[in-house]
Amino acid sequence: MADISVNVTLDCKGLSCPMPIVRTKKAMDQLEAGQVIEVLATDRGSLADMQGWAKNTGHQYLGTLEDGDVLKHYLRKSRPEELKEAANYPHTATNEELQSKLAASEDLVILDVREPAEYAFGHIPGAVSIPLGDLEARLSELDPEDSIHVVCRTGSRSDLACHLLAERGFQHVSNVVPGMSAWTGPIENQ
Repeated sequence: MADISVNVTLDCKGLSCPMPIVRTKKAMDQLEAGQVIEVLATDRGSLADMQGWAKNTGHQYLGTLEDGDVLKHYLRKSRPEELKEAANYPHTATNEELQSKLAASEDLVILDVREPAEYAFGHIPGAVSIPLGDLEARLSELDPEDSIHVVCRTGSRSDLACHLLAERGFQHVSNVVPGMSAWTGPIENQ
């Protein structure tokens, strides 16, 4: 797996429940929305704790890597607007519609606008990774004539990306909803 870019690394090695969660919560409070924290822990129970805590607080559990006896947990602080499920962009495709298009080998581009750490822990095979924050500067990497299906975790960031692409003259853009949070198709890890 490629190096994962994180904003903060929190060392919780040697601590047992509930201390890794207590420290993670404190550190997460200091992060800005969209930033990624890496939590180093040796408590095997911290895996279920991190997953449950993230689910209950609305933050995103990205995944865990094992490095010897150290668990490296990756979590992303969610933006408030990501918690809504409504998408405003008028052209949408469901996850199932995208899966059907992929199965039929339709000519399309899947644009994944999640952060690199999110992409690394699971993405649709062949998806192009351009985080939403980088999209405007990297528009030249995309062809305005292509059929582009934009995906994120819940459909919120991809909705914003679709608006941006449409404003820049991209005419065949669809927001994939609900996105990777409910994707049941094939997944690749970086």
